[in-house]
Amino acid sequence: MSVEHPGRLGSVCGAGATSEAGPVRYIQGMPTPCTNGNSALDVVVIGGGPAGSTVSTLMAQQGLMVQLFERERFPRFHIGESLIPETYWVLKRLGMLEKMRRSRFVKKYSVQFANASGKHSAPFYFWDNKPHECSQTWQVVRSEFDAMLLQNAREHGVVAFEGVRVRDVLFDGERAIGVRIQEDGGKTRDVHARVVVDASGQSGILMNKLRLRLWDPLLDKGALWTYWQGAYRDSGRDEGATMVLQTGDRKGWFWYIPLHDDRVSVGVVKPFDTLFKSKRPHEEVYLEEVEHCVAVKQRIAPGKRITGYFATQDYSYRSTKVAGEGWVLVGDAFGFLDPLYSSGVLLALRSGEMAADAIVEGLKKNDLSAEQLGRWGPVFNQGVDRMRRLVCEYYDGFSFGQFVKRYPELSGTVTDLLIGDLFTGRVDRVWEPMESMYPPGKQGPVRWNEGQSPSEEVKRNELILPAGPRP
Repeated sequence: MSVEHPGRLGSVCGAGATSEAGPVRYIQGMPTPCTNGNSALDVVVIGGGPAGSTVSTLMAQQGLMVQLFERERFPRFHIGESLIPETYWVLKRLGMLEKMRRSRFVKKYSVQFANASGKHSAPFYFWDNKPHECSQTWQVVRSEFDAMLLQNAREHGVVAFEGVRVRDVLFDGERAIGVRIQEDGGKTRDVHARVVVDASGQSGILMNKLRLRLWDPLLDKGALWTYWQGAYRDSGRDEGATMVLQTGDRKGWFWYIPLHDDRVSVGVVKPFDTLFKSKRPHEEVYLEEVEHCVAVKQRIAPGKRITGYFATQDYSYRSTKVAGEGWVLVGDAFGFLDPLYSSGVLLALRSGEMAADAIVEGLKKNDLSAEQLGRWGPVFNQGVDRMRRLVCEYYDGFSFGQFVKRYPELSGTVTDLLIGDLFTGRVDRVWEPMESMYPPGKQGPVRWNEGQSPSEEVKRNELILPAGPRP
């Protein structure tokens, strides 16, 4: 059965649009993708995660005709459960704040650190540093959060397809002109658009096609985690705190993230070879790390493990370009940064926001050049560089407690970095004092692109899922 949709003024093809041949036709309640003809969509987005949902929503809010193709069907499992306060501003633009307030997600007000001996730092309370409602954020179950974002995109006019795989990005010379999709049953078709946004996550369709990936020379960690129910939870405004707990050998750290339904996500991050090279069972490695981390052992003691063990290798990387002629990269399709400070969702939302603004402006000016579509790249890269610097310093022995004790006037600036206030030079005042605490001869961390060229080295950020329940 097919029905006609009345259309939207100024659109060319897609939901709520009319084509030259007449109204768009919906098959069994779903719009059919705009195919190769004389007309094209404004934008095609590859991927429906936080970056893809954000960029598509913000463009649709400005009246652009956007179709989004997501290969999986939501809800689906994903890691990266802790939000940081600066996500507030993008969530506000998306119209998501009230939905977040009504959700069951645990409210998060702070982050706290513990060293290898179990000594805890004072909590870094976001509100104390910035008394604004943005200083309360959330610990989310990503299957629920990501589905909320994608549904929100639909409510703003995005035509979002699930279970549709993008097989290739189409080019006319150097310019991207659309995508080739594969629908249920294996049938392929071409969908044309004036701009293609790659939000395909770590699979990085365009990054791989154009050989743009640079592996980070320092950050090549692995993670191993599971979920507990009934484990220890603080009370009051500390109940939703993210805990970063140093491992006993000081070579890595545990995350401890309280979720709703009395569940806690608890994972260890260390150099990949340390966790996985021995090929030992994940349970054996995990429990051994717990045994040598006093703070984690005490916290999970009253709890019961409720899932199997998840594993991933987290090779940090970035693309040499953020955009080209008619195409843009956002979220993990542009870069991935070590999860130490829970910056993943923020970087996905911010890249989607900044890219959307550049695309809207470019379409208004009829300028879809690499320069226009990627004009946000330098500022974004600077922000990622600031978070990366903080990550590298931690792995190289940086102590928040010792730093704040010596430079108490910079406690607020450190908190600014932890909440994700990354896109301002004001926070750079911490680096020189930090370097003053270096031992003789020590140098700062090498840059992510220092002395490198795009690599064909085969690395994969593989996610290993256990059998049984998942959040």
